[in-house]
Amino acid sequence: MARSDDVYVVGCGMHPFGRDASVTGMDMAEHAVREALRDAGVGWADIGYAAGGSDVSGKPDTLVGRLGLTGVPFVNVQGGCATGASTVLAVANALRAGEATLGLAVGFDKHERGAFHVSAARYGLGDWYAETGMMLTTQFFALKTQRYLHEYGISERALAMVAARAFRNGSHHPMAWRRKPLTEQEILDSAEVSPPLTQYMFCSPGQGAVALVLARGDRAFDLCERPVRLASVALRTRRFGSFEVFSPWLPPGPHRSPSVDAAEAVFRGADVRPADVRVAQLQDTDSGSELIHLAETGLCGHGEQEELLASGDTDPTGRLPVNTDGGCLAGGEPVGASGLRQFHEVVRQLQGRAAGVQVPGAPRVGFTHVYGAPGISACSVLTI
Repeated sequence: MARSDDVYVVGCGMHPFGRDASVTGMDMAEHAVREALRDAGVGWADIGYAAGGSDVSGKPDTLVGRLGLTGVPFVNVQGGCATGASTVLAVANALRAGEATLGLAVGFDKHERGAFHVSAARYGLGDWYAETGMMLTTQFFALKTQRYLHEYGISERALAMVAARAFRNGSHHPMAWRRKPLTEQEILDSAEVSPPLTQYMFCSPGQGAVALVLARGDRAFDLCERPVRLASVALRTRRFGSFEVFSPWLPPGPHRSPSVDAAEAVFRGADVRPADVRVAQLQDTDSGSELIHLAETGLCGHGEQEELLASGDTDPTGRLPVNTDGGCLAGGEPVGASGLRQFHEVVRQLQGRAAGVQVPGAPRVGFTHVYGAPGISACSVLTI
């Protein structure tokens, strides 16, 4: 029996990721919210607490002008790539505190073409750091990946394996942006951007929106046949000396990533082990990041990734399906929505109604992970 302070996802909605000149970011957000409300079988007036996030496409709380002026508390969240998970955390905490029985989390963005426009001052850095080229994330992630491959004896083909699986999964998913499968060789032979990463090993800034309806345990089973329990959510920032994007230092020895801290906290909070996970979403802004995050979150050991990929274990039919919707590589990254896309996919996988390839065997434990500047990570465990 569900406890009253348990929190469940009872509805989810999504606007397809990609590029759509006919709609604004707010249009996409409204679409996602209305889909989530419809999925949960509730109306906007039933929502007692809301949180939303967007990096560049407007103030989320102004959505009340479209959805209804009900006086609902609506918190704006901005936490880079961790924005989506942060909105879920904010809503879940409000529900557990008894502020409402139903809440809504929404994230959206509509980025322009090209690399993200980033200000050094916004991250507390001087212009000198931008002038080194390290504010260009392709440069940073390539250097981090190069170092990691060298340290653990992983080949560049492993990077292509990550991307090829992402595009295969994305080709089956109606919400993905990149829906053409590519071979490992095509990915390796594509234009080199920042060695060892090629064109198809990077995601692109994108457009999209996702919304979730969350309910306390005493309401969840009245609204949804198979509600998905939010077993744990954890967010962590960087420690001193850690090697993170927009963080101007490089430690000479081992360091501890915020992803390690967030994952350890979330598994402890959910009372499950990484080995219990049967469907996972990992931040894959580039192929190297997914390789690193597989180990940092405890889903495998450092240096084991290439064998894991080659064996098919991370495919939808494998032991540990990863990024079953194509992840950021196939979906692109609208920053405010990207983390919520992970929740949307895991929820639907656990409910047995995935929009793309369904993981077989009725998975019962799912995991999400995001990582972003300047060294923020958020993880969740979802169960059914």
